Amino acid sequence: MQIIETVAALRSALKHQSHITLVPTMGNLHAGHLHLVALAKQQASCVVVSIFVNPLQFGANEDLANYPRSLEADCEKLDAAGVDIVFAPSVIEMYPQFDGQHLNQTMTVTAPAIANELCGASRPGHFSGVATVVAKLFNIVMPQLAVFGKKDFQQLHIIRALVQQFNLPITIVAGDTIREHNGLAMSSRNSFLSADQKNTAAQLQQELNAIKLQIQHGSTDFNALILAATERLQPSGWLVDYISVRSALSLAPATTQDQSLVILAAAKLGNTRLIDNVDLLR
Repeated sequence: MQIIETVAALRSALKHQSHITLVPTMGNLHAGHLHLVALAKQQASCVVVSIFVNPLQFGANEDLANYPRSLEADCEKLDAAGVDIVFAPSVIEMYPQFDGQHLNQTMTVTAPAIANELCGASRPGHFSGVATVVAKLFNIVMPQLAVFGKKDFQQLHIIRALVQQFNLPITIVAGDTIREHNGLAMSSRNSFLSADQKNTAAQLQQELNAIKLQIQHGSTDFNALILAATERLQPSGWLVDYISVRSALSLAPATTQDQSLVILAAAKLGNTRLIDNVDLLR
């Protein structure tokens, strides 16, 4: 396995590859990431995993400095998983206008309007930062396929829109959410949770599944279901950002006519912000 840090070296290494799959990550890898890698290996002869903590998608008061970084351990896991190349660039490599402190001169991608809802409502500019770094990675690696997890369903939706709107010849493969034994969605941020908090964190998925079950049984008062779930979470210490029932196709607020739905949530437990979702067909 090669570990490459520059765009020029990566392009040189890939110039004779005809079928490339990219798995973009921010590192601190867990079983969920390795599941995406396994999907990638099924799809292509050359698998590239990027490890880059993207400052453009973090707000001023978010945890960029504290985001867990474990490059050496990550590379050991990826080597064992059969990855061909790890691309681990510096910030200056990805954003040449970076002056060591500011990214103000960086050209960015404008995300669609849905980027201002759900997670985007409390994280202004987040999805513009995501779309920008993903567009740059696509341009650098030039993969035929790219693999993203369903856990961040809104991000997946926006990346699919990016590919469609810019006519990129890339197929997006979606990997299922991998969970802990108690149902908690695997996340790099889970390392910030105490043992007790990890037990409590399983409640988020339980509430989403409770909403799903009630919809499957015919309930159409989505707002009432959301309110009840929120009220059940709060006594356990949750600070709910949102719970929302949406069309899985457009991410517009769900109507009684939608057949393909997704129930999304974001909430803080202590200082750790967690996201999750479940989908369903009616």
